[in-house]
Parts: sequence; C-alpha cells; structure tokens
Amino acid sequence: MSLSGKQELNQLPVDPELLALLRCPGCNHSLQPADEGLGCTDCGRRFPEIRGVLRFVDEGNYADSFGYQWKRFQRTQLDDAAGTRSERDFINRTGLKPEDLRGKLVLDVGCGMGRFAEVATRWGARVVGIDLSAACEVAAKNLAEREFVAFQADVFSLPFAPESFDLIYSIGVLHHTPDCEKAVKTLPQYLKPGGTLAVWLYSGYNKWYRFSDQYRKITYRMSPRALHGFFRVAVPFFYWLDRGLRLIPLIGAPVAGVVHHVFPVNRNRDPEIRVLDTLDWYSPKYQSKHTYEQVFRWFETCGLHGMSIGNMPVGVRGRKPTKAEKDSPTLVSAERNA
Repeated sequence: MSLSGKQELNQLPVDPELLALLRCPGCNHSLQPADEGLGCTDCGRRFPEIRGVLRFVDEGNYADSFGYQWKRFQRTQLDDAAGTRSERDFINRTGLKPEDLRGKLVLDVGCGMGRFAEVATRWGARVVGIDLSAACEVAAKNLAEREFVAFQADVFSLPFAPESFDLIYSIGVLHHTPDCEKAVKTLPQYLKPGGTLAVWLYSGYNKWYRFSDQYRKITYRMSPRALHGFFRVAVPFFYWLDRGLRLIPLIGAPVAGVVHHVFPVNRNRDPEIRVLDTLDWYSPKYQSKHTYEQVFRWFETCGLHGMSIGNMPVGVRGRKPTKAEKDSPTLVSAERNA
C-alpha cells in the first residue's frame, strides 16, 4: 500500500487499499468516493476533503487550542540535521525501535504537526495520522513526500475497520481527552492479531503538577492567541529569573526550585521550544495524569499481553494475541514468564 501520490495516480481522496480499510464512524459501513470527499454506502453521510485532509468530525471541538498551536509552530519539533529530539522522545516514551516499525502499517493517534510520524516514516513505516484538531493539515503539509496520510478524526469514533493496523501509538495525547481510559481501550480493536499498542501519558507520580493544574482552570479558557502572547513574555521572564537565582551561592538553587514549583514553565535552552511546550501544557481543556498500574490494568482488560514500559513515565507497550495464542493460553503464559 502506498500512501503518497494519491490524487495524481487515481483521483481518489485516498489510496484504494486504504479506502478499503475506512468505515463510516457513524454506522460502520464502507465508504466510497463522493463529490470532494467520501460518502457512506449505507447512511449517506458525507466526509469532505478540505485543504487536502479528509474530515470525519465537525469543526470546533475541545482540541482547537492544538490547532492554533501547531499552525503557529509548524516545524519547531521536527528533527533535522541540527537535532533528533523527537526521535529520542519516540524511543524513550514507547520503547520502539526502527525494526519494530519498518514495513508496518501504523496508526498515529493525535499526530499533531507530525513530529513522531516523521520519525516513523523515516524508519520505514507507512503511517496514517489522525488528529481531532486542524493540526492534521500541518502534518499533511510537513510529510507530503512521505508514506503518510492525515485525517481529522475523533479517537472515540475512528473511521477504520477492525484489525486494520500492525502497530498503533499515541504519545502525549490521550490524557487530553475527556476520558483517557476509554480512549486507550478504544484502540486495541483496530490492531491486527499480533499487533502492538504503545501509549505515553502524563505521569501521576509528579507532585509539581498541582500548581499548574490550578492555573489551568483559568488558562484553558483563554484564547490560544492571547495565551501565546502572555507566555511570550512570562516564559522568558521566569527562565532568566531561574538562571539568575542559581548564580546566588547556597540559597540560589533551592529558591529557584521553589519558584519553578510554584510557577512551572518549560526551561529548554531553545526559546521557541520553551514557549511552545509551556503553551502545550496550559492550553488544553483536559489534562489527566496516570500511573503504570492504571495503564497496565487497562491493557489487560483489553486482552493485551507482553506489557513493557519505556524509559520515561508513563509509557506502556503491549501486544494483541494472535489466534494461535488465544486458542492456546499456555503460549501467552510462556511469553509472560520469558
């Protein structure tokens, strides 16, 4: 299946093989080409292609802040010759390696502007990215020359047939939904038998979240543009305050730590990343935190096994049993004990 050069080759909104995997998120029937998009063969719903991206959701939703964010910082986190931060984060948060993705059909849940899809396609995967926000447009543009296609879609109502993907990952996204547990449990049905699910969620072990959670009761209500303008001033102020305090002998470092605990902002050396990551933290409406125990329990409830963790909390990876493993539970027990 080739995900690139779709319209030039066949004038369809998506590659024919990918079209065969698409389903109406409302009634779960197959889709077919319709005027400027796709249409359901049963209920007749239409899914338009707008600015090169098929839309399976209506405009305006709780993820709108991310649309603004990734349109404003379109390429800030993409790897290049100067750095591979996204690749390092991908490895640390999922435990996945190039050989795990090479030649696989992969679903990126919450692709944003495509930072992790860029890594996955560079490793040889064919990636389908979905995002609830208009950030999917930026991903489609950033990865136009890769084996990648983006859809605007909702994780709670995905437009795919069951058992479509070899691997699914979601990094730093599902905790921004109204129900993270439900979002995680939605995904295994779209894995092929033997397929892998990897998620990374905000850690419930860190205590410094408490102050920022109080501020978020106000900041998420601000327009993304206004919040961005505020952080363009506040983030440099607290960054240089932190640097200055740490120059004071003996008491400087402890005082700087208290200030950061009470007023958490990103302290990356890159000024653009500092503002972006702080905006990313304070703008979402939903932001839950989780533990390994919770996520392992969710995976086990969905029938996944062979769980492992990444190098950065809270990242969990699990595998969907094959038919042979389902028919012979001893195979699963052997893997657990290996």
